Formats: sequence, C-alpha cells, structure tokens
Amino acid sequence: MKEKTSDVTPTRGKGALESMLAGLRAKLADRLIEPGHRTGRILDIGCGPQPYFLLNIAFSEKHGLDQAIMEADQQRFLDKGVHLKKYNVEETRKLPFPDQYFDVVTMLAVFEHITPVFLPQVIKEIKRVLRPGGLYILTTPAAWTDVLLRTLAQLRLVSSTEIDDHKDTYAPAKIIALLEKGGFSREKIDCGFFEAFMNIWAKAEKH
Repeated sequence: MKEKTSDVTPTRGKGALESMLAGLRAKLADRLIEPGHRTGRILDIGCGPQPYFLLNIAFSEKHGLDQAIMEADQQRFLDKGVHLKKYNVEETRKLPFPDQYFDVVTMLAVFEHITPVFLPQVIKEIKRVLRPGGLYILTTPAAWTDVLLRTLAQLRLVSSTEIDDHKDTYAPAKIIALLEKGGFSREKIDCGFFEAFMNIWAKAEKH
C-alpha cells in the first residue's frame, strides 16, 4: 500500500489563524537573515511535513527536520529543492549533520515544544553544525500570552494540538540565558518582540 503524505497544513491540528501566523513568523525570520548567508545552507528544525518556511525562502540549499515527516513527504518536496528528514531532537543527542555545515539554523514556534531539560543540548548541537559567523534564529510566544493562546484554541482560532504541546513559556532574559548555556556569547545575541509583543524573536551568531 502506498504511503500517504502527511497533512499539508503548516501546523498540527486546526485553527483559523494558523496559516496567517505561520506566514508572519516566516516573514520575520526571513528579514533577520542577511543576504550573504543565503548562498549557503539553511536548516529548519521542526519544519513540519509541510515546510512552509523553506518553500518560501530564497536559499541555495534547504534542509528540514521534524518528527512528523514521512517518506512520502521527503519525496514530495525533493524536486522543490527541500531536503527533509524524520528526526526527534529529544530522542537523539546529535543532529545528523557534520560540524560547521550550515549558514543558518531556524526554529520557528518550536522552542516552546521542547522539554526544557533537553534545550541546552539541542542548542549546543545547533552551534556545532553552524559555521563561524552562522546564525541561529528562533521565535516563540511571549510568556504572558499563555492564557490568551489557550482561549484562542478553545475558539478554534489556533490549534489546540499545538497549544497543548507547549512544554514551557519564555521571556527574553530566559531565552538569552539558555542560548548562553548552549555556548553562544551574550554579545552575539539579539532579542526582540513582534506581533504586538505577543511573540519573541532571538538571533544568535556563532563567533
């Protein structure tokens, strides 16, 4: 029996605003990437079986990891220049790539889905696979939005599946501390808000 591709929505579960929010995250991350990095490789961790961000960004070589990826998803996007792998960052300590392989690594609305105890090791691995001068870019909901997001999930505006899977909440200082624990230097970390202070972005450069 032929394997079916996974759901084509940008997130798990259903929510009327999910596609719009995925688009806003993608545009924000795209703006944070300097043109000089785009001639190399990008890795999007937690890209989903429908790698929205990778499909809508200009880059020489694109890779994505997600635990929900199926073999059919890999084949479906290969001709679009997107290389996908099934991978769970909490089950395997080492990313399946050599040292200094990527110019950019992104995690868009993924940070909050990782069990906190695993985050320092995940960040160390991200730093390992980045070349010197490479960028790690992440987005995550601001801590104060937790109750709001759960209300929106009840109204079916955002995915209850995604919200129920949140492992922790974050503020800029907490994100910066985790990035430092993972090996990034404080002077190479920038952090800010977007979407009316509802979401946080962070960018760390490997020195």
